[in-house]
Amino acid sequence: MLIAFYAPMKSPEHPNPSGDRQIAQLLMRALDQGGHQVHLASQHRSYDGTGNSATQAAIKREGDRQASKLLDAYANDKTSKPNIWLTYHLYHKAPDWIGPRICKTLKIPYIIAEASYAAKQTGGPWDLGLQASKQAIEMASAIISFNAVDDACVSTLLRGGTKIFSIPPFVDTQPYAAAAKKKMLHRRLTADQYSIDPGVPWLLCVAMMRPGDKILSYEQLGTALSILKGRPWRLLVVGDGSAREQATRALAAINDHVHWIGRQDAEKLPGIYAACDLYVWPAVNEAFGMAFVEAQASGLAAVAGNYGGVQGVVNAPDCGLLVEPGNPEALAVAVAKLLDEPESRQAMASRARAHTWQHHGLDAGASALDRVLNKVTSCQS
Repeated sequence: MLIAFYAPMKSPEHPNPSGDRQIAQLLMRALDQGGHQVHLASQHRSYDGTGNSATQAAIKREGDRQASKLLDAYANDKTSKPNIWLTYHLYHKAPDWIGPRICKTLKIPYIIAEASYAAKQTGGPWDLGLQASKQAIEMASAIISFNAVDDACVSTLLRGGTKIFSIPPFVDTQPYAAAAKKKMLHRRLTADQYSIDPGVPWLLCVAMMRPGDKILSYEQLGTALSILKGRPWRLLVVGDGSAREQATRALAAINDHVHWIGRQDAEKLPGIYAACDLYVWPAVNEAFGMAFVEAQASGLAAVAGNYGGVQGVVNAPDCGLLVEPGNPEALAVAVAKLLDEPESRQAMASRARAHTWQHHGLDAGASALDRVLNKVTSCQS
């Protein structure tokens, strides 16, 4: 099938890395692996974080213009008409001004991966986007959910017969599997490059440094690990961003234990994951967190705050430990337990690696997406 793909929140070709961009890229790869042709229909970013009505109106106008341009291209055979339109990550701050119009005109199925609807935003600064998202969800032929937290609100808007298909978040596990097989090599190289003592446990977090929930996570992490300052360990922090100074302050109490690795290219991350011993992140208000999947694919157990859909990617207690959200003391207790019990930690890590390779790999994602597409097209025929 020919799939028109669109990510209104952030294009898969956006220059700035993020979880959204990564998932968009993985969706396109999984569709391609499933034997489908994938066309990136638009790079128009509909996201507005300010709540400014004039900005949102301008974003809508550009979306309308691009929809008209696409329809003209389809009508004049400049671009092949898609069989299905798939939009990734739609909500009130990033509505889809293009896909619904295309699908109505071409009479093709409209599928949304990761839809969100917050009725409490009605009449608020993003009401324009909220109503557009509501209408898009109402016309959807299927919803793909990576995080069950939003399913209840979304399900109330679905037309009869439209289903929500739950698909576990997935990554290409091959680079992480390859790195895990060379763990000691990567540990030695990382120790040499960043002057880290290889004889003590290495904790790891991989997260952008942005204001809001990310910094709250850094603050909780700093509070939790400050309780364990008397123990021998090191924390590797991978990431950067506009709130770097805030992140530095958040970890100031444990600064002598911290190694700032900075932003890393995707091809370097598997080796850093593999070099470490335990992944730790409070995950404040995160939908699920792709870094948890990557860490476990690399053979690390994870300790996390039990927010949102994190429990869907950290299979506790077999593969890691989940603690009460917003409780740094509980996070510290969980980390201490796994530092004190290296055999338990290593057993968890082995189970995490096997579980992730089986349930969160690109092959599993491609198969799951293919089942959804076949179900939708069979219902349309």
